[in-house]
Amino acid sequence: MPKHVDMEASGQEQRSQELDLEEITRKISFLDKWREIFSYHGLGTNNTTPQSHRGSHISADETEHGTGIAQPKGQGYMPSISLCPIPKPSVISSKLRGFPISLAMAMKLQQSLFESPVHVFSYDWKKAFFSFHDPFSDLAFTLEMGKGGARTIQMAVQGSILKYLLFTRKEKDCNFHSLRATSKLQQERALASALAGILWAAGDAQKAIVCLVTEDTNVALTPDYSRDGFTERLQLFELLQKEATEKFIYDHLQCFKEEGNHGVILFLYSLIFSRTFERLQTDLDISTTQLLQPSAGGFRCRQAVLNLILTGRASPNVFNGCQEGEAGEVLRGVLSRSDLGYLQWEKNMAEDNRMSQVGSMLKTPKFPIWLCNINGNYSILFSTNRQLLSDWKMEHLFDLYFYSGQPSQKQPFHLTVDTHSHPWESDQCEENHSGNRCSPVEMAIRTKWRDATINWNGALPFF
Repeated sequence: MPKHVDMEASGQEQRSQELDLEEITRKISFLDKWREIFSYHGLGTNNTTPQSHRGSHISADETEHGTGIAQPKGQGYMPSISLCPIPKPSVISSKLRGFPISLAMAMKLQQSLFESPVHVFSYDWKKAFFSFHDPFSDLAFTLEMGKGGARTIQMAVQGSILKYLLFTRKEKDCNFHSLRATSKLQQERALASALAGILWAAGDAQKAIVCLVTEDTNVALTPDYSRDGFTERLQLFELLQKEATEKFIYDHLQCFKEEGNHGVILFLYSLIFSRTFERLQTDLDISTTQLLQPSAGGFRCRQAVLNLILTGRASPNVFNGCQEGEAGEVLRGVLSRSDLGYLQWEKNMAEDNRMSQVGSMLKTPKFPIWLCNINGNYSILFSTNRQLLSDWKMEHLFDLYFYSGQPSQKQPFHLTVDTHSHPWESDQCEENHSGNRCSPVEMAIRTKWRDATINWNGALPFF
């Protein structure tokens, strides 16, 4: 082959290699560009060095859209395209007079919540916050419910919101019609009052702790701690009066009610710190050592969390007082009558299981509002008549309202309960006297009023 042909072929091969190198370089640059975009929105891979952005949500949240399990270092993953990035949150100045969370506190918090140190909150938890339906609407007094375990906390807080709107605020004529007239300002006051009241009760009416996300990171990255990007930026604010707690929460309400601020998690953190780790250890027993339980790729609340919200004490069980377990251990239940009640019904729940039966302390609260666990789904039953549980004559024929939190529900169900006209056949728990299948809502009501018949006032029973 002629020499000039060899040189020409060699030159073409060199140019081809240069083009291939340019193409590879261009693709790497393209990937780096998208890695930056994902990192900015909290969607980055774990092998990418986080970059902090002042006023942003977090610095490259390592498991923002994961299943709640921290990924091994150096193994990146792409999030599901069905999940949208969580918006950037509001952050408060680190110059406020709080005290920053320490590594020891963050690790203790993680141990109290999860069964394993590798777990962090899942996407549904991080996305959850406290948001009302539109003011002056049929559901103006209710929160919009999210998904997963955070929904349970939202529904429990909903009960305290109703307590404020119906029974404890200063306005007169607080009835069902006034609930529909709830304004945005009243919604905000109700939320601040509800959150403050729950935290104050958890602190034994001595103090409350409110956790907020600040600009500065206070906890260094260590192998023994699963970093989530916002817990490390907490500051804790101690309030020594209930009124001061409510005002402080109201002044920083955007941290709890705006998307992207991890509002439900911040409230749960505040609840734990208000209760203190020492009191939590005293409240719990051998049946419950952590507050959250892994479930379907996320976490659900154990009963201790619900009882802490309802009663101010993280009792792990729903029966009255303490009972002895099968191995002779002491199991702790509810010690006093609570402001808000709790009802429970599950299709396959054995009636002779004394451990699962709700005691009178929760069934008969001070206010006629009940958090309901119906087949593992949480909802609210309430009456607008404060005397319902204090005058036995009121319990013959009365009205209840039911809120499921489902997006399809456009207004509360109005139920009329009759406890005397038609005795209930206790051996027919799945069918009524007409042979029709009973609504689980009716079954839950009958755990409190055994012989009751329920009229749905024209609405189709909720199943």
